[in-house]
Amino acid sequence: METETNRNKLIAGAAIAALVLGGGGVMLGRTLFAPSTTAVAEAEHAEEKEEEGHVEGQILMDESRAKAAGIVTEALQAGGLGAEILAQGVVASTPDGEAVLTARADGAVVRINRQLGDFIRAGEAIAVMESRDAASIASERSSASANLALARSTYAREKKLFDAKVTARQDLEGAAAALAQAEAEARRSQSAASAAKVSGDGSTLGVVSLISGRVTKADAKLGSYVLAGTELFRVSDPNRIQINASVLAADARRVKPGDTAVIELLGGETVTATVRSATPSLDPDSKTATIVLTPQGIGGLTPGQGLRVRITPRGGGDTALIALPDEAVQTVEGKEVVFVKTAKGFQSVTVVTGKRSGGRIEIVDGIKPGTVVVTKGAFLLKAELGKGEAEH
Repeated sequence: METETNRNKLIAGAAIAALVLGGGGVMLGRTLFAPSTTAVAEAEHAEEKEEEGHVEGQILMDESRAKAAGIVTEALQAGGLGAEILAQGVVASTPDGEAVLTARADGAVVRINRQLGDFIRAGEAIAVMESRDAASIASERSSASANLALARSTYAREKKLFDAKVTARQDLEGAAAALAQAEAEARRSQSAASAAKVSGDGSTLGVVSLISGRVTKADAKLGSYVLAGTELFRVSDPNRIQINASVLAADARRVKPGDTAVIELLGGETVTATVRSATPSLDPDSKTATIVLTPQGIGGLTPGQGLRVRITPRGGGDTALIALPDEAVQTVEGKEVVFVKTAKGFQSVTVVTGKRSGGRIEIVDGIKPGTVVVTKGAFLLKAELGKGEAEH
């Protein structure tokens, strides 16, 4: 009886222990493994924010990062491949943008004030020469100055005598004519001396720059004897440049002053330009006409530099089409896209393309003229877009 009683107590104790342990286990499990309601809410809110902030096809990139990556953009102009005239051009100085400096008289170069690449202002002497002609010019200036002083004195004396009715009017008129002639000779000799930069003692004359700019050619050698008319220096103003483009005769007839053009620089950058004029005749050697373009800005342009030009005549070709470099169009998920510049970076836009020619491709639909798109570095944006979409 006692044994059975003990056995019942053991069973009851085990049941109580199991109940306690079971309850504790449930509580312990809830304490260790139950997720925090606040953490779940924050995670869900973050996911919602991420989904709200993500725009399909958008690449966030500031100006400095895009420039460092070599991304170049261009504002689109109306006109397909049939409207564009592709030509090779050369950067040249305008007629008033380059000066040839020559020796004004026979003599020896005794001083050189500027070297190749140096800047010089208009009216400054780039070199100094010793010359017999300098002494002659100085002598003429002194003689003319002395004759002018004498003529003025003579005229003043004759004027007093005429007023006192001592001499005849013809004596006064003769003195006035001599004075006018002396004044003219003095101006001529002074102008000659100033143009030649004759020194005060009349021993040297200067080679003077006609414009402000940089020395682009320097043939003068210290101590060398040169003849009058010998070219010694060339000075070019980098702010006065033009583009001379060579086009075929058939294309030249389509081009008119005021037409727009795009100058392609090294590295993919572009500069807009305007047609200023066209030569009325063809070059006898190349059989091409020269189209003169005025660039809007001189950044990246240097006289003598060769480049490619795209001229778009007004009213030529289909203005509903747009031409872009092949590199500007990328294939993303089976679709052809271009990257349009936005305030925050770039946005991929699906386009419909047409024919290709000369490294360029026609855009039939998807974008409009005036849109700023990426023309160089689009492949980098495609890779960036793929990476961003994979993360989302």
